Amino acid sequence: MFKKFIAVLTLGMLGFTGAAVAQEAPDVFIKRISQEVLETAKSDKDIQSGNQQKILDVVQSKILPNVDFKRMTALAAGRYWREATPDQQKRLTEEFRDLLVYTYAGAIAQIRDQQLEFKPMRNDPSDTDVEVRSQVVQQRGEPIQLNYRLAKSGNTWKIYDLNVLGAWLVETYKGNFASEISKGGIDGLIKTLAERNKKLSANGIAKNAKS
Repeated sequence: MFKKFIAVLTLGMLGFTGAAVAQEAPDVFIKRISQEVLETAKSDKDIQSGNQQKILDVVQSKILPNVDFKRMTALAAGRYWREATPDQQKRLTEEFRDLLVYTYAGAIAQIRDQQLEFKPMRNDPSDTDVEVRSQVVQQRGEPIQLNYRLAKSGNTWKIYDLNVLGAWLVETYKGNFASEISKGGIDGLIKTLAERNKKLSANGIAKNAKS
């Protein structure tokens, strides 16, 4: 469950428009927005109580516009992405996006007293693909590593991968995707994700957060 919290915290902090992103260095931008999202999650009684619609609204407004789900899906699918038809690529991206949305939604209500600390950037200002390194500080336990990758396209930054406890999200899903594709092809993977999403939708956010 804690990894789910990290994922949503990482992606959910990107809540401003692309224009705002372009005016700031990626680490400065994320640091500023992350504090706003943390405070919102901590102070909003509806979010704290697990109000499903309120949480989904946050995901829709703060996460979806700022994540490159197509790139994420392509990286997770690996070589199989090139073998998929345009329609299969579209359906796979949609199902993967929905899976992450349900995961993030289930995690938002879990935010309590965590804080973020950021490490110095190592990139050149002209770089268009960067890694921002940080850690999550809790009242109990050791700090948790949290790094994420952003790519700049035009005037916007978008998240396309994140690292929790040394494991990159895309790489983790890449193994799962390959296993499902080996059994049922691209359509089999799409079907598996669709079935999983139906279960998550039926269970509701409160139950998903505990899974």
